[in-house]
Amino acid sequence: MRQPLADAVADLQPALTTLARELHADPETAFEEVRAAGRIATLLAAEGVEPRVGVHGLDTAVRAEVGSDTGRTIAILAEYDALPGIGHACGHNVIAATGVGAFLALARLAASDPDAVPGRVVLLGTPAEEGHTGKEYMAREGAFDGLDAAIMLHPYAHDLADHVWLGRRTARVTFSGVAAHASSEPEKGRNALDAATLFYTGIGLFRQQMTPGDRVHAIVADGGTRASIIPEAAALDLYVRSPGIDGLGALSARVEDIARGAALMAGVEVDLAWDAHPASLPVRTNGPLTERWVAAQADRGRRALPLGSVPASTAASTDFGNVSVRVPGIHPLLAIAPAGVALHTRTFADATGSSAAMDAVADGAYGLAAVALEYLRDDALAAAVRADFEASGGLVDVPALFG
Repeated sequence: MRQPLADAVADLQPALTTLARELHADPETAFEEVRAAGRIATLLAAEGVEPRVGVHGLDTAVRAEVGSDTGRTIAILAEYDALPGIGHACGHNVIAATGVGAFLALARLAASDPDAVPGRVVLLGTPAEEGHTGKEYMAREGAFDGLDAAIMLHPYAHDLADHVWLGRRTARVTFSGVAAHASSEPEKGRNALDAATLFYTGIGLFRQQMTPGDRVHAIVADGGTRASIIPEAAALDLYVRSPGIDGLGALSARVEDIARGAALMAGVEVDLAWDAHPASLPVRTNGPLTERWVAAQADRGRRALPLGSVPASTAASTDFGNVSVRVPGIHPLLAIAPAGVALHTRTFADATGSSAAMDAVADGAYGLAAVALEYLRDDALAAAVRADFEASGGLVDVPALFG
């Protein structure tokens, strides 16, 4: 079935290029991707597929389905939110076009021969990955119920079959002291900014003992109003990241200890509020699905490199981790830029609108579609996928994590 699939992707490529370019030229940030969702829905409708916009608790989420209720169900995910200030510097326009392209290629194949695509293929447009966890919100509204697997990709500067993706939690640490005149009787004050400084310094000193791969980064969001007033309030925003769920919990506990110690030294109170948006978990990559991705990319002349080919120190975070502990999944990386071009930079934002990125869209769409088709058609593969998922830890109760 690979040649008909490749033909479908080639025929769809102009429309996919248009979608990727329009999203690149018109970036929208998390939870506000109204025009992006509309463009995807319009393309789906033009292909004879009925889209649903505003599903699973999010106004800009999209869902469409093709196939039958018999057999397995696999979801192909599409992200389309951008970063504030620098647009699609993470390449979600490419993610959207590849996901939509893979889904529509399979829809065309199913329309021409219903027996070619047994089971069901679901397209899920998932908003708000950047700095948020849109997929977790959708999961809690049933988006991944009834699925047997879920797949997507991410653009990058290398073709990687697998890479480390860190779990991530966010926190707001607020110190509350007592205001006083900074010159006249300062001894009557309790300086919240002192506590914030001690906390920031404590995090820096703790880095020597951090488990390799762990990350903590913070900013001072509030440090007072005037230099003549001892600050009665100060606040920091921070991220903690770790390559394992247990490590993420342990790192969180250490951060809490440092915050309490800083408050004690400064004689102030502290409040640490975790996860205004739910945590992102580390990605659990499914081995058998990854093998099929590697083979599909070889069809396109690409060599998807194994885990460890790029240093783990370059790892970031994604809310696809929350999906990967609910159902088997993959999140490979697709080269669209020269080696050395980093995510979340203006250079990468330029690359996501380049001709190289548009060419990569077709390769990525074909790869995702091929993996999905093989999963639906191959019972032995499906059994191996499930066995790998269970051996890696099985289903995780995500909302119950971290108290």
